[in-house]
Amino acid sequence: MAAQPTPPAGVSAEVTVDRWTRGASTHTTDLVAEEMPVALVYHDVPHVVMLATPADLEDYAVGFTLSEGLVARADEIREVEVRRGAASVDVHVTVAWERFTQLLQRRRNLTGRTGCGLCGAETAADAIRDPAPVPAGVAVTVTGLHAAIEQLSGLQPINARTGSVHAAAWVEPGEGIRVVREDVGRHNALDKTIGALIRGGTDLTRGYMLITSRASYEMVQKCATVGIPFLAALSAPTAFAVRLAERSGVTLVAFARRDQHVVYAHPARLTQ
Repeated sequence: MAAQPTPPAGVSAEVTVDRWTRGASTHTTDLVAEEMPVALVYHDVPHVVMLATPADLEDYAVGFTLSEGLVARADEIREVEVRRGAASVDVHVTVAWERFTQLLQRRRNLTGRTGCGLCGAETAADAIRDPAPVPAGVAVTVTGLHAAIEQLSGLQPINARTGSVHAAAWVEPGEGIRVVREDVGRHNALDKTIGALIRGGTDLTRGYMLITSRASYEMVQKCATVGIPFLAALSAPTAFAVRLAERSGVTLVAFARRDQHVVYAHPARLTQ
């Protein structure tokens, strides 16, 4: 088996612990995942603060800005600058001026917990956005999907050290996993991967997203907003997510494990 990739610096910390195993206690050390307040600031106006793993934050800013519909196209994001402090990070984002004026109208400045999904929305109408239908996009084989599931476990260096972070992986049929990002928040991991793909000029219709978390509504929403037509999750879906996948045309697969999967919406993209 290939060695785990080396994780970025500053994503874990060593702490002293008392480890109890089968009746014996050992005073030792452990590695735990870092999380830090990350503020997204648009044109010097604070927008939202999320708790996130302090790595790949340029990717995160681009992915969040697109997947939350703050801009309509990647070229409307003009600049991203990460400013690190001792206990927090500000990520300054410049967008097209007309988008910024719209952003001011729906401005929010709320703190997002690590696990939050729609906690930054001010109203139910803001939260429940129906994206445009996704394109026909990719065709995925069952064999290829399960090969990617097997591959993913060896491409999560932060989780290998800490056991406490999520991953989102971009898979291209015939090529396997091409991009992986990790974060303490499942939404953050997905946004980081989306941002990495956008920054790399990837065609989002030629592959699919594989996530280690559950397939909740906002995970489907983010994929659909940027035009990703296929989402596979290692854990369960929610009914809200299934209904959105049906409406937006996203193929939704969940309980995707080594020897099983369940298709909840638009099965035609997954073939034998």
